[in-house]
Amino acid sequence: MRRSLLNPILAFGVLIILMMGFIYIGDTIEGYFPPQKPEEITAMSIGDTVVSGMKVVDDTKIRKVPVLYNFEYLKNLLQEEKYLQIINGLLTGSVETPLAKLASGSISAQGVAHGFEGPGFLSVQGQQLVVNPPQTFVWGYKTGYTVGVKTKDGLEIREGGKSGELVKTVSSSDIKNETIPHEYVTITTFKKWYNRSDVGDYINLDYSLTGFNDGRNQVPPSQIKTFFGESVVTYMKNYPSGSPVMAYMGPHSENVTASSAESLGSHPEYGDAARAYNAMQFARAWNGTIIPPKTGSNGKENIGFDPCPDPNATGGSAVHGVCPAGRSLRGATAAAGLPLPSGIRWGELSIAYDTSPTVGVKVYNNHNYPIKLVMWTEGSGAGLVINSRVVKLS
Repeated sequence: MRRSLLNPILAFGVLIILMMGFIYIGDTIEGYFPPQKPEEITAMSIGDTVVSGMKVVDDTKIRKVPVLYNFEYLKNLLQEEKYLQIINGLLTGSVETPLAKLASGSISAQGVAHGFEGPGFLSVQGQQLVVNPPQTFVWGYKTGYTVGVKTKDGLEIREGGKSGELVKTVSSSDIKNETIPHEYVTITTFKKWYNRSDVGDYINLDYSLTGFNDGRNQVPPSQIKTFFGESVVTYMKNYPSGSPVMAYMGPHSENVTASSAESLGSHPEYGDAARAYNAMQFARAWNGTIIPPKTGSNGKENIGFDPCPDPNATGGSAVHGVCPAGRSLRGATAAAGLPLPSGIRWGELSIAYDTSPTVGVKVYNNHNYPIKLVMWTEGSGAGLVINSRVVKLS
């Protein structure tokens, strides 16, 4: 009997039987324990924004399985150059599931995002964890995030709206730049609001980006500059809450689809110098505005105008000079096939007395591609010319 066991052929046969048994047992065990889900191994939430070089897999969350039933995993780990895990598996009898079985698509064997430019986002495709590279155009909407809520003795700083998470409380005597966010609201403006408001009122102090066209998660204020750059933060500061914000643009082309120009003309009864200033301010307010497809945008909200004496206007003054500029913008948008902007009328008086030339006007983009509005002026005084263009981004 002892001699027969030493027979190489017989020993090999026994080994084959044992291996088949282990494989059968392994398959049976695997049937009772389903494969690990890719969302169970993430270092962040599915949908979060990711840039190349970020660690997206939490190695401690990867399930370990018996080496005895998963010899092929050792080969996979060898290909991933995870030598320490191989040694540990041989010593302990359990081995880490190879990442190749759980992740792919711009995720390295070390669980790091790589191989793409710009801000992608973490996703699941089938049974694989992946990073989706950004589309050519990625946009979201400026949304209130950090608020100051007035209390009896000061204010509460909350994130996520009036009923959001409490960050800290600030006494009324300690309101200053060091104690409240002031990226969007100056301390002077905040104090004016505080003195006029009632207990329970709130003011937006900082903004996030939400409602992305590619479905990614909200990006909080602290991450916007990191993922999208300082220029996006600057753009957000200029436009009112709810405005669409083009957060990322990959390589693309820009082509002018429509142009228009209007002369200021002379109306000395209102003051041509002030009118020229207002027309130039209108151009500044709308120049560079990017409007994604099927959305609408106001102009910049932080642009000031010079009231002109007008006995027919409420309060005895009006912002004259914006009507020629409004006609210029109207002409370009109409020529580009866009609908009449809200707040702008047909006729000589394109903007009503009680309409803000910026936040009271909204341009809608009914096309399937983003557009950019370009406005500038030439000349001075009554001879000022206001130019407008609609540019197709593709």
